[in-house]
Amino acid sequence: MWIHEHTVDTEIGAEAIWKVLSDVDNWARWDTSMEAVSLEGPFEVGSHVSMTPTGQQPIRSRIVAIEENACYADETEIDGLRLRFGHTLTRLPTGGTRVVHRLEITGPDADRVGPELGAAITADFPEAMAALLSHARA
Repeated sequence: MWIHEHTVDTEIGAEAIWKVLSDVDNWARWDTSMEAVSLEGPFEVGSHVSMTPTGQQPIRSRIVAIEENACYADETEIDGLRLRFGHTLTRLPTGGTRVVHRLEITGPDADRVGPELGAAITADFPEAMAALLSHARA
């Protein structure tokens, strides 16, 4: 297993951040690594999301967790690896939100492949998080 987390505490409320996260069809407006994103079906566990990473072929993920104003996660299977991407929103006592963007890679070669593949995928997490929060602030 290989895991990477990027965490930011913000003054923005969880509801405003959730509004941006749950608008899957507009992720490409703030997610700097995506050319296009579209939700296939309703916004619920079991539905699929089609994503086209910049300069790559489209990939298809399955939504595996949704808790309004608290968490979203999807999984993509590539070459025997399972990539689970998630956002967790935790309300802070100050009224803001702690946002954790996480990638977990599992599978037979995760320990070997994870450090290189995971690092490449997560390199833009800080930029994407800043853009997510900027959209939530607007």
